[in-house]
Amino acid sequence: MNTPSAPNNFWQYIKSMGPGIIVALTWLGAGDLVDSAIAGGNYGYTLMWAMAIALFVRFIFVSIIAKYQLCNQHNESLISGLKRLHTSIPIFIGIVALFFGHFYGSYMVKGVGESSVKLFGFGAAWMWSIFWVTIAAIIVFKGILKRIEIIFYIFLILLSSSLIGIAIWTGPDPVSATKGIFMFEIPSKSGSFGALLVITSLIGAVGGSIANLLYPYFIQQKGWNSPKFRKIQLYDLAFGTIILVVINLSIWTIGAELLFPKNISINNLDDLGLLLTIAIGKYGEPIFFIGVFAALYSSVIGNAVGFGYLITDTVRVIKSEYVIKSKPLNVSHSKIYRLVVIWCLFSPLIWSIPNMPSFITLTLVANTSAVIVLPILCGSLWYITSSKFYIGSKYKNGALEHLTLAILFILSIWGSYQAIFVIRGILNF
Repeated sequence: MNTPSAPNNFWQYIKSMGPGIIVALTWLGAGDLVDSAIAGGNYGYTLMWAMAIALFVRFIFVSIIAKYQLCNQHNESLISGLKRLHTSIPIFIGIVALFFGHFYGSYMVKGVGESSVKLFGFGAAWMWSIFWVTIAAIIVFKGILKRIEIIFYIFLILLSSSLIGIAIWTGPDPVSATKGIFMFEIPSKSGSFGALLVITSLIGAVGGSIANLLYPYFIQQKGWNSPKFRKIQLYDLAFGTIILVVINLSIWTIGAELLFPKNISINNLDDLGLLLTIAIGKYGEPIFFIGVFAALYSSVIGNAVGFGYLITDTVRVIKSEYVIKSKPLNVSHSKIYRLVVIWCLFSPLIWSIPNMPSFITLTLVANTSAVIVLPILCGSLWYITSSKFYIGSKYKNGALEHLTLAILFILSIWGSYQAIFVIRGILNF
């Protein structure tokens, strides 16, 4: 594969966009969908500040991760750099990635099946889940990034015409939204899920998680492998983050404008469909579930591919000295990549069995659990991107990056402490 040239004009930059779209829609999934809808429905615009902070922190955090991948003086992958810090870290990341590859899929695969029943009006949710993960396996088994980019642009069109269009239809309240972003208010418990759980889940779903480590592998497969691609990488990530902001605020607006005034509580995916039934009528629900399906299925595909890349490189790093990242991973015939794809797509089907935990509960538990491992990830990444031994003097963290990582590290410790008690409360042990 030939290394691409860095873009040098506006249209070349536009044509080069891709990894940011993939990772944004992979992150979006059910975590943002459910957290935003619950927060908007239960608290109106009050908790918007938590989403705003989480998205800003995620952009800075992931840009720092990408910076190491592109600019470190050893020309190595991020996982190789973490192995320099301690040989146990790649092993830890591999185990965590396998766990969350399954657990993230648990609610996404379940949600894809439930949204398909709503869209097509027949069949059982578990049958639709099996059908869609089989299609996803066929799409991603070779790990070809260009094919995946095209599919994700289709998902973006579906999301834009569905969720964003519905939010405009409902009519957002700019004054209330502005207050929600800047007042930093924590309301008392409302609905089935307390504010503490929602905020903690937001940190896990948006602010930082193991899924943030997928972006370096999407840019690696794109052929971006040196400091000359840093500028396009930042634009690419910013574009993806803007998409996240718009879609998240759209979902939040739907909850705040339609659920909150009527005191409707969200406890399952059917409750989300009420948003459109109230606003538009019988044709609203199918439009809404097109957006739900696109958000969930893009995450099913993105997580399978991304964790496939990540774990393939992790195993390679563990088995060797320090792996050089001079060219993209060749996963087209990799047994490890294919096994990870199968694991991420098919093992979550167990949660589609009737009488298993609900879509909403699985989502909140998974994203709250993600906060528990964040201190280790954040602390390790903070260290290697701040040391000239690892990344070099030219690209080590500046004041804003140190501040962002410090805030995220403190939040991650607090969130981990809270998450343990939250999960124990949900699971009743």
